[in-house]
Amino acid sequence: MTTSMTTAAADPTPSTEPRTGRASASSHRADPATAKRRKRLPHTPLNPRPSIPLTLVTGLVLVYTLLPLAWLVINATKSQRGLLDSFGLWFADDFNLWDNITRTLTYDDGAFVRWLLNTLLYVFAGAGGATVLAVLGGYALAKYDFPGRKAVFAVVIGAVAVPGTALAVPTFLMFSNMGLTNTPWAVIIPSLISPFGLYLMWVFAAEAVPTELLEAARIDGSGELRTFFTIALPLLVPGTVTVLLFSMVATWNNYFLPLIMIKDPDWYPLTLGLNAWNQQAQTAGGEAVFDLIVTGSLLTILPIVAVFLLLQRYWQSGLAAGSVKE
Repeated sequence: MTTSMTTAAADPTPSTEPRTGRASASSHRADPATAKRRKRLPHTPLNPRPSIPLTLVTGLVLVYTLLPLAWLVINATKSQRGLLDSFGLWFADDFNLWDNITRTLTYDDGAFVRWLLNTLLYVFAGAGGATVLAVLGGYALAKYDFPGRKAVFAVVIGAVAVPGTALAVPTFLMFSNMGLTNTPWAVIIPSLISPFGLYLMWVFAAEAVPTELLEAARIDGSGELRTFFTIALPLLVPGTVTVLLFSMVATWNNYFLPLIMIKDPDWYPLTLGLNAWNQQAQTAGGEAVFDLIVTGSLLTILPIVAVFLLLQRYWQSGLAAGSVKE
């Protein structure tokens, strides 16, 4: 019995291990900052250090972007007198938004509705056709090798660099000789050509559609059209939506081309129609309808905003990632 007690006293291991564990746990609890520093990731290009000047610049850009929109929404609620007498960035005493919308849609025998339908026609035919041509051309240039491919690339790059206003007068002269001026075709046909959309789809198709997938489909006996519609086109959806949005915005906001091509008010788009309302206040005996112009401008941007919100879920990339085993 004396021997066992002596052995227990001489061997302190059982009693010291729990004390060591408690001391270690207490040290971790006592120094949480050390554990936080250990978990903090280093600053890299993917995890940059917060920049105060960059944050301030971003805030200024945000204010610069949202301030005109806020002004438009606020002033669309004012009457003609409230628009001229009140502060631009605050509401007037009267709230006339619904009355302004009704008057905008019915003024001048519903001219705004007619201009809206014209704009939708130009967008669906022009922007839709430009998107289809850009997808087909970009896919062909990216996945097929043919003589003159580099020359086509040089022409496309050069066309992207040429501003549209530089081609407006030659286009007008050509369409005038063909008898197409003052018709919807004078706006739709030039809108079908989108060098930037073609270049964007060319670059996107080269990366988004693996050549191995196309070769596998051909080995399985799939034709070129079936391969395009069943394999390539689903992978091109993000790029297609991007080109479609760019083309829609360009056609929706197009002002200079309809200005030189269209003289009949019945074929005006919204941009020319609102400008005509704005100019009628400067003519002798013309009626000033600034409240309707502001409300019409607000109604004009709503479809574009809605389209962006509905299609933003398609803005994804890398849909083909992992589809080919290397």
